[in-house]
Amino acid sequence: MPRRAPIALPAARRGRVARTAGRAEAGRKPHQHGATLGETLVGLAIASLLVALGVPAYGSFLAAYRLRNEAHDLAQTLMLARSEAIKRNARVNVCKSVDQRRCGAPAGFEAGWIVYEDPGRTGQPGADGVLIRVRPPSAAGVTIRGNRPVADLVSYTTWGHARTLTGALQIGTFTLCLSGQDALHVVLASTGRVRVEATSTRCP
Repeated sequence: MPRRAPIALPAARRGRVARTAGRAEAGRKPHQHGATLGETLVGLAIASLLVALGVPAYGSFLAAYRLRNEAHDLAQTLMLARSEAIKRNARVNVCKSVDQRRCGAPAGFEAGWIVYEDPGRTGQPGADGVLIRVRPPSAAGVTIRGNRPVADLVSYTTWGHARTLTGALQIGTFTLCLSGQDALHVVLASTGRVRVEATSTRCP
């Protein structure tokens, strides 16, 4: 079939249609983009509140994480010394050390510590200076203090038992603290095994 030609509107009618469309377009409100000043202020207030609540909580979480890391690192070091004593069939010691070469520190184990073989029970690494493990100082603010039996050194026999250099039974507790956190204990048992314990004692 032949296609029909489009019907042309009279000129007057076309003018009326154009004027009507123009008025409708002019009556429309322009589309607004973005937030109003009030919405922006409310958003900023909510964001500030979340930051104020979240930053202290996050800081406390990080502090607790650092303290747990220190406790588990000390426990793993003691267990390493025990296994090395059995494997080497020799005395192996863990002592606090400022320079990570010789035993001795004015404060606690937070100064760092070393693990070494001590067949002569001298309480110091041998002349060759060979060390099994070296641990640098702890994270800032952490303290690691052992009670009297383990204040300076832990020594393992070839059987894996913790004994002083004179042969006495060695049992003790390390207390790890970081300001604002609950203290952690690393407990050395008579068998030479170690465990980490949480406490409800708040660190000063």
